[in-house]
Amino acid sequence: QVQLVENGGGLVQAGGSLTLSCAASRNILSITPMRWYRQAPGKQREFVATINSGGSTAYAESVQGRFTISRDNAKNTIYLQMNSLKPEDTAVYYCNVRSPGVVGLEYWGQGTQVTVSS
Repeated sequence: QVQLVENGGGLVQAGGSLTLSCAASRNILSITPMRWYRQAPGKQREFVATINSGGSTAYAESVQGRFTISRDNAKNTIYLQMNSLKPEDTAVYYCNVRSPGVVGLEYWGQGTQVTVSS
């Protein structure tokens, strides 16, 4: 069982910045990749960014160069620094982890709303 809690969402103007956090209830960041997803109104949930236990990162093309995923293993927390925000970034953002011990089992946070005004 892993509990994930996101924070940091809010309302921001286009071109602004916002940082999201996701705290895990277990020390798993050193073992398992963590991911950010988002879901905009009328759209399916999409991948945003990932960071693995070695610190390697990958991003969706839509956020490449604007968003940065990072981690703090001591705090069991990952972050998503979002810069140069656009209205199309408006979505509910979720953190996600796949169980290191049970195939097919995933954990999701409750989501945090990010709204970017034009």
